[in-house]
Amino acid sequence: MIQVGMSTSCTFPKSLDASFKIAKRAGFDGIEVMVSTEQATRSAAAMRALVRKHDLPVLAIHAPVLFFTQFVWGTNPGVKLERSVELARDVGASAVVVHPPFRWQSGYAEGFLELVRTLEQRSGVTVAVENMFPWNVTNSGAQMYKPGINPVEMDCDSITLDFSHAALSGDNCLEMARAAGHRLRHIHLCDGQAPGKNDKIWDQHLAPGEGGQPVAETLQYLRDIQWSGHVVAEVNTRSAKNEAERLRVLQRTVEFARRNLGML
Repeated sequence: MIQVGMSTSCTFPKSLDASFKIAKRAGFDGIEVMVSTEQATRSAAAMRALVRKHDLPVLAIHAPVLFFTQFVWGTNPGVKLERSVELARDVGASAVVVHPPFRWQSGYAEGFLELVRTLEQRSGVTVAVENMFPWNVTNSGAQMYKPGINPVEMDCDSITLDFSHAALSGDNCLEMARAAGHRLRHIHLCDGQAPGKNDKIWDQHLAPGEGGQPVAETLQYLRDIQWSGHVVAEVNTRSAKNEAERLRVLQRTVEFARRNLGML
């Protein structure tokens, strides 16, 4: 069964309580919590209380892999991933999203895929590696991730597909979904444009249908193959003029997902 959720990144930097409230009002089936500097995002008890308060389950946990979370749960990325899996299990979430390691995290990178597989098998929680994109560092298109940016090419059992990241890497999300096969377990619903002529990198996370990726066609493909998993909105709403406009963007995102997944 497909559930359509909302990532807390959609409402950043609002509190976790506010994110639950907005997700419920917009009509999502659940929420993906990005572990951050806010204590509630790291507390199973706080999350369970919000689940009861808003009658909205936690579908997934996003491990703290961004620069602003570099000191959350210490500095060991392997420990951060382990704690993310424990948190997911404690709040009843079935998936953890994790980015590939940065290339300078050499020890973590070398054992990353083995750690992902071990944690997934031991916990029963899906640990889905997310596709990323090359960074334009002094016009070199440097690869900042190891073993790479495309989990379809990695020896991992579970994959998260992010449409904005696919746009930046010059990939086609529909082709990636097909190539991932049964390993595709999680979707970050958004859109994006490929880098412009100046190769400027901007991870847009547009609302679906506002970029250049075949997002609708990919969701229709998942409908046709009777895929099961989570489709989680990861849309940037920080440009919304007010809360009503933010809510409309998120409601349109829910409607877009359900229409193309054949749920309406």
